[in-house]
Formats: sequence, C-alpha cells, structure tokens
Amino acid sequence: ARRAVARDAAASSARRAGEGAGGGIGTRWRGSRWGSMESASTSVRGFVGGSSALMHGHGKDDPNAETIGVTFIEKDGTETKVKAPIGQSMLEVAHKNDIELEGACEGSLACSTCHVIIEDEKVYDALPEPDDDENDMLDLAFGLTETSRLGCQVIAAKEIDGLRLSLPRATRNFAVDGFVPKPH
Repeated sequence: ARRAVARDAAASSARRAGEGAGGGIGTRWRGSRWGSMESASTSVRGFVGGSSALMHGHGKDDPNAETIGVTFIEKDGTETKVKAPIGQSMLEVAHKNDIELEGACEGSLACSTCHVIIEDEKVYDALPEPDDDENDMLDLAFGLTETSRLGCQVIAAKEIDGLRLSLPRATRNFAVDGFVPKPH
C-alpha cells in the first residue's frame, strides 16, 4: 500500500511527543531504504560522508556535479526542464530554478507546501517509502494523489533520472495562506 489511510492515533501522538522507538532528531530518516541518519558524519539517505551542510542542501552548487534531468509541470501546465544535482531535494532544485514551489518550513518536514505529484508510477516506486512524518504532512496537502510526495523529501538520485513532477493547483499554508517565501 502506498499510503496508509488510517493510522493508530496513540502511536502517532507518542511519535509526535518523541516517545518510544525512533523518537528524537533525525528520526524521519531512520528505516528508509537508503540508509539512516544517526549523526552528521554518517550516511544521509545513502549519500556517505554527509555533513550538516550536505544534509541541508548547501554546498551542492558545483558546476561539475553529477546531475539528473527533472521536469516540473507548473500549475498552468508549463513544463520546465532542469538539471538537478545528485543529493539535492526537489524543493532546493525548484527554488534554484525559480519554480514556484513554496516550502514554507524550508524543508524541515513541518508543512505540506512543497507537495508535488510524481507523474510516473515506476519512478514513484523507485523512491524510498515516505515515512510516518512525511505521511502526516501529506495528509494536510491540497489535491493529494497516490503518487504525492513532499518535494523536500524527494532527493535527486541516478535511479530517478527523468523525474516528472506536477505542482498542485493550490497549497495549504496554515501559518500565512497566500504568502510565498523566497528561499535564502
């Protein structure tokens, strides 16, 4: 099953409170198919040698970096093809290419404003499964589909070269609806 429709409320509450197995900083990475994030010096979703700069997407502007092709299908149907450096999130790629993907929480997995729809089910299936924290945020997303993901959690990798992402027609920003922050 791609997404669990119903969840155990007690387990969800305990998880949010940081209780039980897997609580604390970095738990959204634990148990993913691509590795775990125990500290800044271990692997981050399969990318060995991570640092806090790498985990947050900084320092990946090397013009010689290996890239994959990504197509963003914007709200008006316009297709924008870009090159995404391996290891960078689709939220970061969108911001660097002036694509209107909000990301109100700046990729901290605290909102659903970077909701994207993966157009190809085979590519969607090649991604690591969304964890409970991402699923909780996706539950708040406008226009949720079976292949919905958060752009901050979709990381460029060779396995998803040719990725096509649609941006939903609207987002839900419960803090300031209608405000589009500029990336820093």
